[in-house]
Amino acid sequence: MDLTGKVAVVTGSGRGLGLAYSRALAAAGASVVVNDVDRQAVDAAVESVRSAGGRAFGVTAAVGDTPTAENLVSTAVEHFGRLDVLVTNAGILRDRVLWKMTDEDFDDVVRVHLRGTFTCARAAATRMREQGEGGRIIVIGSPAGQRGNFGQTNYAAVKAGIVAMARTWALELARAGITVNAVVPVAATEMTKTIPAFAPAIAEAERTGEPLPGWMRKDEGIGTVEDVTGLVTFLASDASAAITGQAIGVGGDRLALWTHPQEKKVELRDGGWNADEIAAAWTEGVGAQPESFGIPAPQSTGN
Repeated sequence: MDLTGKVAVVTGSGRGLGLAYSRALAAAGASVVVNDVDRQAVDAAVESVRSAGGRAFGVTAAVGDTPTAENLVSTAVEHFGRLDVLVTNAGILRDRVLWKMTDEDFDDVVRVHLRGTFTCARAAATRMREQGEGGRIIVIGSPAGQRGNFGQTNYAAVKAGIVAMARTWALELARAGITVNAVVPVAATEMTKTIPAFAPAIAEAERTGEPLPGWMRKDEGIGTVEDVTGLVTFLASDASAAITGQAIGVGGDRLALWTHPQEKKVELRDGGWNADEIAAAWTEGVGAQPESFGIPAPQSTGN
């Protein structure tokens, strides 16, 4: 995939998935603005992206408010002349069950993930519309946002909201030739290392340098951070011009298209429904096959 001449901003790209996205975009020929709250991580990321073959410039700032978003876009324009691609990867975790989650836990995650995606996408869309040559906005979702996850009220809510914003922006920006898609990645990161079912296999793969076992790569869709970068590079390219408004999962050996919420079953009753009528009809009617919720537990441990 050739991204020669393209300019990208990747938020939260000092390490992990964000750094992997940045390196992949650079390897395909793009110039990249990397971003993190840690100055040392930014400096290291700039060197890493340059070593992958691309030009890079770093911005040390916390994503969330408008000044940071506008600074990221203006940095791309100042140093590389334009902006073609935005990847909104920045995020934090403040995991706690509902009754222990504080206002600060909730608000901090909303500010970085949801508000940060909004402010950065707004600044990028404004610039891309001014350029008049289209563009690519790639937002980052999560299985938690698609299904819910224990202890992640804040994280699941913002990731669901991010996908909803992507669908809305795909409508609003279509005439400008700007596509908007959500990537739902799964990879062996510091977070997945804490999951008991996965931790031993990840530790062994890191020790030996061997790939993760097939049951993780295929059944659970968990591989390396590099396994998810191909989708981001593709969505950043001209080859994806006809793809917008989608939530696409990637990880390990899996590539998947997530469904959009829709009515599963509908029943009609003249005059509408009162509580007793709903109760009488529920089990054999619309509620006969209730939806599941939560990220499914691993089906295998390879034993």
